[in-house]
Amino acid sequence: MRDFIKVAKALSDTNRVKILKMLQHKRMCVCEIRALLQIAQPSVSKHLKILENAGLVGSEKDGLWVNYHLADGSSSPYAASLLGNLRHWLSDDPEIAQLIDRLPEIRREDICKI
Repeated sequence: MRDFIKVAKALSDTNRVKILKMLQHKRMCVCEIRALLQIAQPSVSKHLKILENAGLVGSEKDGLWVNYHLADGSSSPYAASLLGNLRHWLSDDPEIAQLIDRLPEIRREDICKI
C-alpha cells in the first residue's frame, strides 16, 4: 500500500501534475520548468524529488544539465498505470494546453545563461 500512497500523494499537487504533462512532450531541466510554472527553483526541485521518489520521473546528467523525463513505470505498477492514463487525461484543460503551447519558446540556453 505504501507505493500506492506515494504515487497518489505525488499527484495531489497541481504543479506536479503540470510537470508530468510537460515532460510528456520533452525532457526538461529545472530552469525550464521554473520558467514555465513561474515558481521558485527550490520548489521545482522539491516537486521533482517527490515525483522521482514515486517512480513517475527519472533524471540523467548531461554535462551541466540534469534532464528530467517521464519514468518508464518499471519501479511501480501504480506509477506505470497512472503514467499510461495521464497521457490521455487533461488534454482539454486550458491551463495545461497553455503550458504545452509555450514549450517551444522555452530554451535552457536562453534562461540559464550558462
